[in-house]
Amino acid sequence: MSVTTTTLTSPDAVLAETPPATTRATWRHTVGDALAVTWRNLVAYLRLPELIVFSTIQPVIIVLLFRYVFGESITLSDPSIDYVDYLMPGVFVQAATFGAMATGVGLADDMAKGLIERFRSLPMARSAVLVGRTLADTIRNVAVMALVTVVGFAVGFRIHGGVPAYLLAVALVLLFAFALSWVVATVGLGAPNSEAAQAAIFPLVFPLTFASSAFVDTSFMPGWLQAFAEHQPVSVTADAARDLALGQPVGGGVIASVAWSLAILAVFVPLAVRRYRRMV
Repeated sequence: MSVTTTTLTSPDAVLAETPPATTRATWRHTVGDALAVTWRNLVAYLRLPELIVFSTIQPVIIVLLFRYVFGESITLSDPSIDYVDYLMPGVFVQAATFGAMATGVGLADDMAKGLIERFRSLPMARSAVLVGRTLADTIRNVAVMALVTVVGFAVGFRIHGGVPAYLLAVALVLLFAFALSWVVATVGLGAPNSEAAQAAIFPLVFPLTFASSAFVDTSFMPGWLQAFAEHQPVSVTADAARDLALGQPVGGGVIASVAWSLAILAVFVPLAVRRYRRMV
């Protein structure tokens, strides 16, 4: 007569014996879900012509307004710089900043329509909803910046630092836009609808954009405002992108811009994920 002995394995031992392929499969599943949500948001965006018009026409109007209406009355501390060359990197940051609003507004709209609940019922990674939304808006910002660049060239903007430096400037702006998307995502998840989300987000992005070096030289601002304007993230990113586009020494500007973006991501990615998990 033979006796069969059963050995109990601790949970830690089971995890230790789990093949790495399982972890890789989980990551592939998560990435696949995030890309699927990204594609869904891009398709939905293309089906809303009013959003396309707003996100493309608004920065073009800003370019034309500051180039031909306000440009002649704005003074720069360095008279050798053509104002349009000073302006365009700031418009890139402005367009990316206002474009990030779509993340919070879109999430609030999805929550109000019950779409988030539908996502919850599917066998998909929870993080895919937020990652997919922010990635889709970042891709949209790439298209907007390409359009604004073409308009900038049409009104006299020129790249003085070379194409690689210009591409680095674009990368800095996109990284900042991606980071800011997580800020407005956190706000949007707490709003009952898209209108409330827009009302909550606009007072945040408007002062950051216009109380900055995006359009004007901060050295001509009042002292109390200058201290804020020179050190806030919109100005830091705009200055770094401007120095790269103008071919000027960047110093620590690029590092400061990247540091701001990474710090924002470090704070608001966990906040957004925590709020999303609690809501759904």
